[in-house]
Amino acid sequence: MSRMEIRDDDIDISLLREIPLQFLKNNLLLPLRRENGCLVAATGDERSDLALLDFARRYGLRPLSVRTSPGVIIDAINRFYSQIGTAEEVMEDISGDDLSAVATEFESPRDILELTEEAPIIRLINALLQQAVKEKASDIHIEPYEKEIDVRFRVDGILHKVLSPPKIIQDALISRVKVMANLDIAEKRLPQDGRIRILIGGRDIDIRVSIVPTTYGERAVLRLLDRRQGLMGLHDLGLSEPYEEGFRHLLNRTNGIILVTGPTGSGKTTTLYAALNNLNRIEKNIITVEDPVEYQLTGVGQIQVNPRIGLTFASGLRSILRQDPDVIMVGEIRDLETAEIAIQASLTGHLVLSTLHTNDAASTLARLLDMGVEPYLVASSLTGVLAQRLVRVICPYCRIGYRPTAAEIAYLDGEIEHLYRGSGCERCRNSGYLGRTGIFELLIIDADVRGMIVSRTDSKTIREYAISRGVQTLFMDGISKVKQGITTLEEILRVIHSEI
Repeated sequence: MSRMEIRDDDIDISLLREIPLQFLKNNLLLPLRRENGCLVAATGDERSDLALLDFARRYGLRPLSVRTSPGVIIDAINRFYSQIGTAEEVMEDISGDDLSAVATEFESPRDILELTEEAPIIRLINALLQQAVKEKASDIHIEPYEKEIDVRFRVDGILHKVLSPPKIIQDALISRVKVMANLDIAEKRLPQDGRIRILIGGRDIDIRVSIVPTTYGERAVLRLLDRRQGLMGLHDLGLSEPYEEGFRHLLNRTNGIILVTGPTGSGKTTTLYAALNNLNRIEKNIITVEDPVEYQLTGVGQIQVNPRIGLTFASGLRSILRQDPDVIMVGEIRDLETAEIAIQASLTGHLVLSTLHTNDAASTLARLLDMGVEPYLVASSLTGVLAQRLVRVICPYCRIGYRPTAAEIAYLDGEIEHLYRGSGCERCRNSGYLGRTGIFELLIIDADVRGMIVSRTDSKTIREYAISRGVQTLFMDGISKVKQGITTLEEILRVIHSEI
């Protein structure tokens, strides 16, 4: 083991189960393993050595210290403690006397890995949050039915069941979520939205909470955002080389509108943030209006939409124009008013980035016209449309090659010797997939497309023209990633089968 690194296989997790997390943090001590009558531990200073000596005596072992930096020890403690215990294990501890135990206070920013002595309902919610972060889940669903509750995680865009707590704890479970999100626990007839900000293993997690009443009780969905995760660069999105080059060219313009399109959950916001990150320089004034602000961008002015007080995308956009911006990002164009203000902004020397919910790049043009925007305004302001979807990536730990079937070869438009798929392993929950990447379709608005917009040409004709000019559709880009061994044909068909 390196003095400056603690790897996963260096630690015996069972050693940590009996030691309070805060004790190890306070003493900068991390027990690693038993070896030849010694207790081997990473230590940060002399104080750590004393704690190790005392701890080793309890087990009848000799202390063996491996000195490393305090930062490495704290990071490793957070990492390995997040692997201890699941929501299922916590459920086994809940007895009948505990079912109504719901705390009325949550001390946010305490790290929930330290809250080991709390009431079982609190520990159950903490364990669910901890497990969701460990499994890289984007959402937690708590769903009541007639005789049971289901808890499901959305991982890589797919929901899977993780727990079925007894129906009797339903009210306590939902009440605990409400308390954490500062919602009204007495109101059970109306939908409520809130936010929770907590630490899990040293990671700052922002959680958006939505609670709605259903036939069998209140249903909660928690959307998890890791504020420390860091922004993706354009190169990390999965854009092919020509598309990345074309998209960068659009971003280098000083005016015009660039639209990123796709259904909910297709990664549009991630792409916009990557674009802003690429543009974020000291000489540029960048302002956004978002709903909600998902990640903090240093050097960027970010406005949170609040319709209750009249702060909409349209009103926020009007205010932004008085702030002397170079680049404007509008989270979504939802109506004609917002579209027209964004277009006027682009025509007066601003680069505008935004999103729309459309299936492909060509249908975006028709959607703007259907909203009531004049064709000549769309033609003169729109510079490019990037349509996208997210597809799961083959798990690198269980990736295997195989000979494609005749049906697969037909889809792939040509003979190919090998394709790849995941055989399923513990790391990918036997799904064969681990993580996601994007598939894209980039339509750059040239003089011919502008003429088609003005003459209200249908989207099918525009799409055919784009393909004739070498534009790869979403399906074509997906097939390219199948041939590269990044994803599978089955996954491409699952995501975009209706648009082939």
